[in-house]
Amino acid sequence: MLNDTLRKLSTDEVKVNVIHSSVGAISTNDVLLATASEAIVVGFNVRPERNAAELAEKEGVDIRLYTVIYNLVDEMRAAMTGLLEPKFQEVFQGRAEVRETFKVPKAGTIAGCMVVDGVIPRTASVRLLRDNRVIYEGKIGSLRHFKNDVSEVRQGFECGIGIERFQDIKIGDVIEAFKVEKLDAVLA
Repeated sequence: MLNDTLRKLSTDEVKVNVIHSSVGAISTNDVLLATASEAIVVGFNVRPERNAAELAEKEGVDIRLYTVIYNLVDEMRAAMTGLLEPKFQEVFQGRAEVRETFKVPKAGTIAGCMVVDGVIPRTASVRLLRDNRVIYEGKIGSLRHFKNDVSEVRQGFECGIGIERFQDIKIGDVIEAFKVEKLDAVLA
């Protein structure tokens, strides 16, 4: 019954592999098998023998003991979720059109822009589009509204945008601001 319950937790991304199951106390043989297989030992309504507990500590084998099956299932599901690769999602923040370019000593080329959609935050990642093709992706090096450094510029306002380590900005280019959010992993 417990084997079937654990195996049913398997998904396409993470598989549960039951190496050995038996009744009775957790023995030194169980610990040795877990050591060789780089596995954990799960005990349900049992305790490890004294020698087995000492060997497990010496070998660094994790022994988990449960008396309630739901606790076991919940903890295994949480551990499996931790094994999943994180997923990321790009979130659009704003778009600005380059109306003029300025050469600034020490800062390089600054794009004089009009924010036409959303908001351009100072901390955003940006991509420079020329004729709807991505020319460069990077970070904002400077964001100014008139002569003031600002944290963001909203739709309908003008601003100066400097892109870190990129100077080839031309009139008519579009700067898109976005952020990448990490999504919580979920077992299928």
